[in-house]
Amino acid sequence: GHGGGGRQGVIRDATAADIPALAALNDAEATHVNALGEDGLRALLAVAWRARCTDGALLVALREDTPTQGPNHAWFQARGGRFAYIDRVVVAPWARGRGLARALYADLAAQARAAGLDALCCEVNLDPLNPASLAFHAALGFGPLGEATDPRNGKVVRYLTRSLG
Repeated sequence: GHGGGGRQGVIRDATAADIPALAALNDAEATHVNALGEDGLRALLAVAWRARCTDGALLVALREDTPTQGPNHAWFQARGGRFAYIDRVVVAPWARGRGLARALYADLAAQARAAGLDALCCEVNLDPLNPASLAFHAALGFGPLGEATDPRNGKVVRYLTRSLG
């Protein structure tokens, strides 16, 4: 690592011991990501390709061959290709503005490239609008692939992708 802020910036695999804190973090942000509870998060981590965290932040990624986790993951699966789908990225309010999400995305991109994947994929809410997330993904080089309405909750999402080539 690079030293600096102690453990705080260290990106590591989420473990069973992290689940209570990470579930609380996730569910506090239910406006932007669906609430899961501890059992739901445990189930998601059991199928996830990567679940990476730092103190105050979590990123969960699925692969194209992960059993389908909802309509958004399914949308990317239907398009084909080898990809890492970012199911959720959550940063605690106290941990914002430190570049944690950016660091988690860089970490995922490096792992995806090493695994021979072609792209990173995700979706961002258009309704309710999430302008901070749209700006974040644009800054990281993600481009739009399409839009859809999530049948589970009526949210309108934009599907984004970034090539790893």
